[in-house]
Amino acid sequence: MAIEIKHLGRVAYMPAWRAMQDFTAVRNESTPDELWVLEHPPVFTLGQAGKREHLLQTTDIPVIPIDRGGQITYHGPGQVVIYVLVDLKRRGYGVKELVSRMEQAVIDLLAAWNVRAERQTGAPGVYVGGAKIAALGLRIKQGRSYHGLALNVDMDLSPFGLINPCGYAGMAVTQTHDLGIAEDATALGQRLACLLQSGL
Repeated sequence: MAIEIKHLGRVAYMPAWRAMQDFTAVRNESTPDELWVLEHPPVFTLGQAGKREHLLQTTDIPVIPIDRGGQITYHGPGQVVIYVLVDLKRRGYGVKELVSRMEQAVIDLLAAWNVRAERQTGAPGVYVGGAKIAALGLRIKQGRSYHGLALNVDMDLSPFGLINPCGYAGMAVTQTHDLGIAEDATALGQRLACLLQSGL
């Protein structure tokens, strides 16, 4: 079944999260899978097992405990967020395969600019030269996924210095703009969504 892509623009975090939960709660066997492409205003999100000590400094950026896996991460303008709302039972594979396919879409996107990106064992996401460029976090409920991935494009990276990104102290982060990719978050969001649409 084809995946529908929805470009939502800039959306506050809480309404987007509640909408994902609502979509997942009411969908049935015939509901099409969807990708929601958007950006968020500045926000830290803390996964279910997240530890507050990974927030190193309190600021006026809100911290929202949420229901995905993983630790703390940052979302902000200039970062592409794609929420992956798919029925894994219908697609016939599990969460590890979903994560692998999501990571591969980012790797393939960056390869179009001859940027070599890779996975790191035990640390989901995508990395360039050891620096994290894309973060992943998912929740699976009754065989259906929500939350998704975030790709750093052209943003203020300084808030990542206020946390241990994804629970890793001192983890370096990077973004496509700093790697010589001129396309903005809107354009890269469209490209990445198309790669996910064909790759999932």
